[in-house]
Amino acid sequence: MSGDPGKRGLIASLRGNFLAGLAVIAPGVLTLWLVWNVITWIDGLILPLIPRRFHPETMLGWDIPGVGVVIFVIFTLVMGYFTKGLIGRTLVNWGERIVEAMPVVRSIYNAVKQIADTILSRQAPTFDRACLVQYPRPGIWAVAFISTTTRGEIGEHLAAHGEMISIFLPTTPNPTSGFLLFVPRADVIELDMQIEDAAKLVISAGLVYPDSRKVRGVKTPPLSQTSPQG
Repeated sequence: MSGDPGKRGLIASLRGNFLAGLAVIAPGVLTLWLVWNVITWIDGLILPLIPRRFHPETMLGWDIPGVGVVIFVIFTLVMGYFTKGLIGRTLVNWGERIVEAMPVVRSIYNAVKQIADTILSRQAPTFDRACLVQYPRPGIWAVAFISTTTRGEIGEHLAAHGEMISIFLPTTPNPTSGFLLFVPRADVIELDMQIEDAAKLVISAGLVYPDSRKVRGVKTPPLSQTSPQG
């Protein structure tokens, strides 16, 4: 026996309104949640290093979130300014020589330093453009990012396969993890979409596609202008 059509219509309307409201609220709530967690995480790292008598709750009587973030930013600015001078560079080099004498620590430090230099340095190379590559087997395509032309020992060993390029194949929905692949340039389809649009495509698991009319500033004329004349 079927239910009341009016009741089903009301439930469907409430469900549609709830999903529409959730689509509006969710991005803002998730953004605030992420920002709040980052602030509390930095506060948790910095404030324990500060004497208790200088904490906001001790001096003012109430806690102020974000004090650790402010201290971290000020400290980073001071360190950046200090290390530009001769004395600062000398102390940094001295500290790095000490780290180089520690077998395990130096491996961790050098890896982290190289990653930080690559990400934070304005002169560091970035991903060239997005592409399509067949992975994990021929016939299945995945979005990847072209890093650079394969060089060094790896490039020499793979020279017989033609021009090789290094690409980063991200995972979904976390594009910060993935696989480094060395593939022939001929086996890669380069895309015109921006790196940011390709990243959104990966993060959204294929739900958010870039507007093809706005790819790299190229606008597709309306259909009325492209249709053949009768």
